Parts: sequence; C-alpha cells; structure tokens
Amino acid sequence: MPPPPADTARPLMARLGLSTPIIQAPMAGVSTPALAAAVSNAGGLGSLGLGAANAAGAREAIAQTRALTSRPFGVNLFCHVPTASDAARQARWLEYLAPAFAEFDAQPPAALREIYTSFVADDAMLDVLLAERPAVVSFHFGLPDAARLAALRQAGIYLMASATSPEEAAHIADAGLDAIIAQGAEAGGHRGIFQPGGHDEHLGTLALTRLLAAQCRLPVIAAGGIMDGAGIAAVLALGAQAAQLGTAFVSCPESSADAAYRQALLAGPVSTISTLAISGRPARGIANRLTALGAAADCPPTPGYPYTYDAGKALHAAAKAQGSADFAAQWAGQAAALSRGLPADELMRRLQDELTGAAGRLAAYGARG
Repeated sequence: MPPPPADTARPLMARLGLSTPIIQAPMAGVSTPALAAAVSNAGGLGSLGLGAANAAGAREAIAQTRALTSRPFGVNLFCHVPTASDAARQARWLEYLAPAFAEFDAQPPAALREIYTSFVADDAMLDVLLAERPAVVSFHFGLPDAARLAALRQAGIYLMASATSPEEAAHIADAGLDAIIAQGAEAGGHRGIFQPGGHDEHLGTLALTRLLAAQCRLPVIAAGGIMDGAGIAAVLALGAQAAQLGTAFVSCPESSADAAYRQALLAGPVSTISTLAISGRPARGIANRLTALGAAADCPPTPGYPYTYDAGKALHAAAKAQGSADFAAQWAGQAAALSRGLPADELMRRLQDELTGAAGRLAAYGARG
C-alpha cells in the first residue's frame, strides 16, 4: 500500500455528516431500523445488517429507518464466495448433531439449504441499493465485482469494507472504496476474513488499526472489543477516524436480541469463543453447548457457510421451543461483560461523555510530559 499523505485531515466524519466518531456495527439479525435511527439521530452512523435479508426485506428495512431519521445511515452486505453443496458433509454434520436434537424430541432437517444469498450473486439486492441510495454501503467477507462497485459509486454511495489484515486492506484500497473497517480478532460476530480457509494472523484491533492507519491512505474505522469511550479514544489515538461498536448495542432495547441473549450479556461473567460450529465461518460468540460440540475432538468438518447455519438455526429452534437457549447464536466480542443495557440514545450520550473525558485525560498527560 502507498504511504499515507503528509497531512492528517480526517474526512470521514465530515463526509458522512457525523458529530461523533461512533458507528453502530450492522449485526445482521440483531440490528433494527429503530436501533440504526437512534444512533444516527444521536450524531453517529446507524447501520442495518442486510446479509440475511432478501431484496424486499432490505427495501422495507431502509424505508422503516428513513421514517425514523433524516440523518445518514449505512447498510451492510455479505460478499462470501458461495459454498458448493456437499451432501456427504451435510449428512455427517446432521448425524453429529442428531443426539442434541433428540434431547428436545426433534429430528435434524432432512437436508440443508443455502439460506443466505451472497451479494456477489444477488442482482435484486443491487437494484434495491441503486434505487434507495443509502448513504453508506459496507461489505463483509470480501468484495463484489468491479461492475457492482462502479454502479454503487456512480449512485453517490460511500463504500466501506471489513479487513482483517493489511493484505485485505490493500485489496479494498485497490478496488477504490472510500474507507476500511479494521476488524480485530476481538470482534463479536462473523470474522470478515476473505478466505476463511487461508492463513489468519488473528491480528488484534489495536495492532491492525495502527498498521492500517500508518500504511493506508484510506480512512480507517476500528472494530473489535470496543465497548466504551476509553476504547474509542484509544483507537482514535492510533489513527482511526471512527470506532465501530457492535456488542455494546446488542443489549439496547431497540435491538432484536431476545431475553436470553440480553440476560447472557448482562447477568454476569461472559466467556466468548470463536467457532465454526454455528454458521460454518469463523465467528465469535458466547460459549455454549453448540460451541462445545464444535470444539470436541470428534467434531467432523462443517458443511460450510451458510449450510451449517441452517442446521444450527434448526437446533436452536428445537431447543428454544422447550425453553433452552443452550444452542443459540449469541454473537459477542471479547469485552462483552461491559454491556450496559441502556437505550441507544442514552448509550450514545454516555459514550460521548466517556470519550470526552478520556481525551481530556490524554491531553493532560501529554501536557505533563
């Protein structure tokens, strides 16, 4: 990557009209129009996770958000390479999960489905984005092709993508996007690695943020393990232009997290683990019986993403019907124990107050030096 320019101008906040450098992570399945609008109304950038939505659902979510805010917000799409269906691996995985299904008097599905369509193959979703023109579109798991990027850019949309390494950041810069989300290994939810079977250095948020801020011309947004104003101040000091927080917003009443998920975040110690067992791609969540199955010595290879997710959702549904959350996908980052359960607007005010205080302490420390 080319070296950064000599000046230290920070265009991201001005370009997006933000009054605070806080971005709410998209969090497919957890983010809602109410949550995104509350964050945007408080001066940050709210986000909708559309990776699990079809075109009609995406259009409706965007409309609902616009009914609640006149400020910019973002939407996020998954750009994974579609996994080839492997009947033998699917059958072995379902056989492995069968005893867990039996605990709830349920049977595994007869077959697994590709429940989510990648944006790289979803023309209907592209049509929605070009018609609705959200202020920001971000990508996870990789990038769409040059033609899709050009169409979105021509529509005046600000484009961002997640990178877990300098190499992925270079691909994002070369593709002409506007900003890079530096996703550290601490982050909750799906790891945005382009090639999940390839080498992963598991760079932490601080190291990755500093590397990208020092090496790349594009604005950097730090993500992973950031839960309060002190964390935001830390990544800004390392050169990030904004911080993206996900887990911090999961326990807000505006999210769609269920009661068991909120309870797990707020009731005591929270232990997280990165696992393939829930969805078939590396993802960090609260450790439970499904993640334990994924870590067992006799665990077979998963059938890949999103087929594994189809099995996991079926098992969770069977367990939840009998009052158990033991097999839920409760995505959470490593600092999840700092969750607060506040309404989103109150949390935003708290984060900004903490950021101001942390920045003041850093300034006072520098003055003493």
